Amino acid sequence: MTKVKKTHFKRLSIICLIVSLLVWLPNIIFNVSSQLWVVTFIIAPVGIVFAALIKKNSLIIANTFMFFSFFIFMFFGYIVNFITDGNP
Repeated sequence: MTKVKKTHFKRLSIICLIVSLLVWLPNIIFNVSSQLWVVTFIIAPVGIVFAALIKKNSLIIANTFMFFSFFIFMFFGYIVNFITDGNP
């Protein structure tokens, strides 16, 4: 694989990671109910593929984390709800 392709795939993988992070902003930071987080199920696997093509383990792990981010946030949300007895 040429160096130019590797650079493009790395950029595309980073862009996929950033987009996956940005779609969570309305829900987490601004407390606005938004369905944009569903985009992570489409964008993150694309980022994983691009990262796998250039064999960049850090990007593979980061995009995989974003792919499972919904389940991770739900887990921690239920833990906090259990610990606080439903009172924030």
